[in-house]
Amino acid sequence: MRTITTFLLFVITLFTLNSLNAQQDYKAKIEALKEQKEKITEQEKEALKFEVSEINQRFDQGSISVQEASTLKEAAAKKRALNIENRLAIIDNKIDLLERNQGELLTDISSDSISDGQIRIGIDFNGKEGESFIFNTRNWKRELKYDRRTYSDFVLAVGFNNAIIEGQSLNDSPYQLAGSRFFELGWQWRTRVFQNTNFLRLNYGFSFQFNGLKIKDNQYLVLNDQGNAELQDFDFELQKAKFRMDNLVFPVHLEFGPSKLKKTEKTMRYSLHNQFRLGIGAYGGFNLGTRQKLKYEQDGDKVKDKLKRDYNTNDLIYGLSAYAGFDGVLLYLKYDLNPIFKDAAVEQRNVSLGLRFDL
Repeated sequence: MRTITTFLLFVITLFTLNSLNAQQDYKAKIEALKEQKEKITEQEKEALKFEVSEINQRFDQGSISVQEASTLKEAAAKKRALNIENRLAIIDNKIDLLERNQGELLTDISSDSISDGQIRIGIDFNGKEGESFIFNTRNWKRELKYDRRTYSDFVLAVGFNNAIIEGQSLNDSPYQLAGSRFFELGWQWRTRVFQNTNFLRLNYGFSFQFNGLKIKDNQYLVLNDQGNAELQDFDFELQKAKFRMDNLVFPVHLEFGPSKLKKTEKTMRYSLHNQFRLGIGAYGGFNLGTRQKLKYEQDGDKVKDKLKRDYNTNDLIYGLSAYAGFDGVLLYLKYDLNPIFKDAAVEQRNVSLGLRFDL
């Protein structure tokens, strides 16, 4: 008898908890729907604000008359008002249905609860909801913004590298033109400067630059007695002599160029796909390290020396850069305004030309 009583108490408790959870379940759904109502009005008003701004811009440019602008604004306002009315009516009907039936509906609305920003975890018995828990997922995912002004890209650049030497041309450079190369990788953010046009963008971010100089004429880089870097003849026949500078820089560019406007009921985006782009800017940063690699033969043995030293290079890096091209493939030029070496008798400044890819 005691066992039966205990079992009945357990069943009654489980039934009570299930009823309370079901009540909390449908109330949570109603609260989520009410939150949706507030967001609907805000979203439609924001969309109307943008459309009116676009109409004003067309009027300022002289492409439409005062009467045409007024007609377009009235049509846009009417459309947005009807959108609000219809979308709110749908939400109100859902709320009425839930309240009238206290969440006990014949149709499966679990998918609706998910679309409303919730998920349900529980066990169903014979097609009816049993013990369950409702979790709000609105804070788990990023809100879809109607107007997105900032984008980000991975930046990759490769090409030829050399040095502009005071009083000399590139043809007189002690570094090989084809053998000296640079490599750059980084991350950038691209922000639209003006509210209603994407013609001008501000690009900013960080990059790691690896500038290599391949030394010719069997010379290599050394520090003389005064502590200054200079090129000297090597004692053996060099197969390779390469000097490399590793930098961390923070580039900033003003980017110009057209874009395509893509609008839907929920989003407004500017696309640079297959569009011409021109960027002009500067960069500044730090020298992370310098090293020299030498390959040669000594007494019949192949020798590789990797020398990681200061070489009296400048710690601060700053310069000018520019790029131009279509979509994400761009011709890229950068020039260091700082001399490569401190206190050098003849100043040398790094220059690079290659291709840049915004991925």
